[in-house]
Amino acid sequence: MYKNKITQALLLGAGMAVAATSFTATAADVPAGVKLSPKQELVRGNGTEVASLDPHKVEGVPESHVLRDLMEGLVIQDAVGNTIPGVAESWSTEDNKTFTFKIRKDAKWSNGDPITAHDFEYSFKRVVDPNTASPYAWYIEKTQMKGAKDIIAGKKSIEELGVKAIDDQTLVVETDVPLPYFVKMMAHTTMYPVHKGTVEKHGDSWTKPGNFVGNGAFVLSDWVVNEKIVLERNENYWDNKDTVLDQVTFLPIENQNAEMNRFLSGEIDITYEVPNEQFRRLAKQYPDNVVVSPSLCTYYYGFNTQKPPFDDVRVRKALSYTIDRDIITKAILGQGQKPAYALTHSGITGFAPEAPEYAKMTQKERIAEAQKLLADAGFGSGNPLDFTLLYNTSENHKKIAVAIQSMWKKSLGNFVNVTLENQEWKTYLDSSKQGNFDVRRAGWCADYNEASTFLVIAMTENGSNDQKYSSEVFDKAMSDAIRVAKDQAERNGYYAIAEAQLAQDMPIAPIYQYVQPRLVGTQVGGYPDQNPQDNIYSKDMFIIAE
Repeated sequence: MYKNKITQALLLGAGMAVAATSFTATAADVPAGVKLSPKQELVRGNGTEVASLDPHKVEGVPESHVLRDLMEGLVIQDAVGNTIPGVAESWSTEDNKTFTFKIRKDAKWSNGDPITAHDFEYSFKRVVDPNTASPYAWYIEKTQMKGAKDIIAGKKSIEELGVKAIDDQTLVVETDVPLPYFVKMMAHTTMYPVHKGTVEKHGDSWTKPGNFVGNGAFVLSDWVVNEKIVLERNENYWDNKDTVLDQVTFLPIENQNAEMNRFLSGEIDITYEVPNEQFRRLAKQYPDNVVVSPSLCTYYYGFNTQKPPFDDVRVRKALSYTIDRDIITKAILGQGQKPAYALTHSGITGFAPEAPEYAKMTQKERIAEAQKLLADAGFGSGNPLDFTLLYNTSENHKKIAVAIQSMWKKSLGNFVNVTLENQEWKTYLDSSKQGNFDVRRAGWCADYNEASTFLVIAMTENGSNDQKYSSEVFDKAMSDAIRVAKDQAERNGYYAIAEAQLAQDMPIAPIYQYVQPRLVGTQVGGYPDQNPQDNIYSKDMFIIAE
């Protein structure tokens, strides 16, 4: 049997009245009796060429995979998603508004400089600085860090951000409102520190090999665009003694079949994905290599709500209703994915969104309603809805797009005329950001394990709201969840209002909840197949002698 363990891990965060807490960090845990290969080099497929290796200027999953090896934040995660110490050896809070982190005295940058609380103060301020133009600046705003919103809007100086290095080992962060899951949010790549001297000396070129200074278990050795990124062990990493791998190579392979073939030929140890149409064969022929992990991600199609006719909710609902999610999840994917009718993944701890009305209809009923909605919106055989569906280059995304294009054509007939368009990752991100699309394929993966990690992206001012959706009801519900709710139950009530509003306005069409299938070599030890956020740290893995 292939591994299909879809379980939900609980992430630890600072709760009310938490005293300073110390942990024993875990690194590569090599079981007794396991013989290690003399060659400790790992090759990982990474899907596509990264847009950048500056943690404050990225927004994608491929970039995050590399950055987890090159950089380290105050906290990280273990193999099942628990929050554990990173650069901070401990933290404390009495009110969930003021958080004190103690920085390790033995933490160093890859060039040997000590890592201090001042590095984090500088880095957090760099993210919210409008001059940085970080696509994820909004993330610090959602941590409720004091002053973040006004600084990002250019109304306050970055010096007014609620972060302060008291001394080299003590960092204090203040939030505007109590946020019990604040510490969880610190594991995100946006919260990684950068080396001030290196950034100021090299500018945008600081991420190039030879210039790069990081604080993770590995350091950048070589980067050939569209070919490979090679990382070498960072001898100055604070837990280098427990790191086993000497080298990690990331390959930007967009074609899943090509990646699969390179795995089967022994060139790759861990793939980024698995070709959808090959999954059942691989699971049967290579049961020890097919690993299916939980994944807190939702796959959806987003509508450009500022562009006619997608500013008409009837059009958006018609296209969403016509997607047969059961066919997508069972026939096309068949790896354990679940149909999605809400933005929030059902595996999120502590919140289960109620199914909207259209989710309770039969597919036949949804199609009938879709036809009526399009007719009411003025479309028909004499005036078809002509639009383009955009997706980033990927055979798996293409197969889903072709299937949904067929569903629309079969169910809506002459009412629609759909053209498919694929773009490489960087271009796709730019098109999404600039609003150069009609309908686009997208996915959202949890940045932390709490419902707001999904719902915030639909808020009016959120930097990742590429649909340009805006709803006063939705925004108020999300604001009240933070500023009014006194506990998780009350927050959930506001989240339910937000999800109901999304279903009513349909700025996105949720399609399915991910799992993460990969091909993993039997020689790879320590692969975290139960991390629900797919947070993989190469420092925790090792190569077993064959």
